[in-house]
Amino acid sequence: MLEQALAHNGLIAILRGLQLHEAAAVGEVLYSAGFRIIEVPLNSPDPFASIRLLRRTLPADCLIGAGTVLTPAQVAQVKEAGGQLIVMPHSDPAVLRAAKAAGLYLAPGVATPTEAFAALAQGADVLKLFPAEQLGPAVVKAWLAVLPAGTVLAPVGGITPSNLQQFHAAGARGFGLGSGLYKPGMTPEQVEAAAKAYVSAWQSLR
Repeated sequence: MLEQALAHNGLIAILRGLQLHEAAAVGEVLYSAGFRIIEVPLNSPDPFASIRLLRRTLPADCLIGAGTVLTPAQVAQVKEAGGQLIVMPHSDPAVLRAAKAAGLYLAPGVATPTEAFAALAQGADVLKLFPAEQLGPAVVKAWLAVLPAGTVLAPVGGITPSNLQQFHAAGARGFGLGSGLYKPGMTPEQVEAAAKAYVSAWQSLR
């Protein structure tokens, strides 16, 4: 399912600060715009309830996950809420093992080749290149020259419609979109406008 979602649209919505009362409306406009992966960071208000609501509200082909997952206990809570994807800012082996044991997709954060190879050895499905604004497209190209064929790199941090093309040209297959797509207080209409700008940039790459 993760491969299908990335093939449909490589854009990953990061809804940090999402409030439960707005989760359904925001999720619906993102899905309508073309997003098929939505992540609710666990340092958001009531994140497990938001994950549960998004999973009930959106079609089955939309992958719902959690970000800023820091402990194995949180992995279990994400699964219980209906989450399907674990996204991490780091590569704690205990969290990686818990996610794979739970049968969830896994996207740990990496910032060095050593971390990248170690995460892949633990079963990572996607490598979250973080922070992308510090590492840049040149790092994506260099890493892909040595990482196993088929490795999915997804830069996160500072991705905009204008620099998305540079990362894609370097070989990135996914893009984590945070405050450029959603910030607390935005209306669904504002999220929809931002989403359409990103989708338009993505479609220009096809």
